[in-house]
Amino acid sequence: MATRFNAPHWRHDAYTLRKLASAIVDCIGRTQTSGILLKNTTVVDLGCGEAPYKSLLTGQGAHYIGCDIEPGETVDQIIDADGTTALPERSVQCVTSFQVLEHVWDLDRYLGECRRLLAEDGLLILSTHGNWLYHPHPTDFRRWTLDGLQRELTSRGFSVIETWPIVGPLAWTTQFRTLAYHHVLKKLGPVGKLLSGILCLGMYLRMTLEDKLTPQTLIQKNAAVYLILAQPQKI
Repeated sequence: MATRFNAPHWRHDAYTLRKLASAIVDCIGRTQTSGILLKNTTVVDLGCGEAPYKSLLTGQGAHYIGCDIEPGETVDQIIDADGTTALPERSVQCVTSFQVLEHVWDLDRYLGECRRLLAEDGLLILSTHGNWLYHPHPTDFRRWTLDGLQRELTSRGFSVIETWPIVGPLAWTTQFRTLAYHHVLKKLGPVGKLLSGILCLGMYLRMTLEDKLTPQTLIQKNAAVYLILAQPQKI
């Protein structure tokens, strides 16, 4: 879904989506300097949904494999009931997981499959929520502190290389109110949608200012979303 990658500024969650997309672009640039996500490399998007970031991942010629629990236009491989795929062990150079982990109950199985698929010098790109509203798909289990999320990964065989905290506490409280206003206004038909767009645009500008005013040290530990670049631990 292209709008998740380049959300219009009047969309109700545009600020968070655009900040996440910017961080993903930065992270992908980092992986490409390591020779990953280039031609003749393979990336598996584990829980791909509508594959909103496929164009970013394949921009330098990488081969993309979208995996999900249900068939779809963007799905190349079905994730089995046991949480695994039919892909060979250590067969890919990059695994991505965008806004999936909070919906996964069995973290051992899911992160274990990420680890199984990755080559020894491969990279994991993962994003999930620090603070956010309940959003079932089909359900919603967890939120993380940065320390907790890093521990989830290191305890399951990964070493964290870099983290990107996305949307600080001043801005995400405004984001939550924006979501609530949009939910109410959209029930009012075309006029409500117009009012929502105007309101959301104003809130976008407010969130931009709020993040600029918030110390980075505060955002680091209290973000709405965390993006992490990690690699398999050396045995």
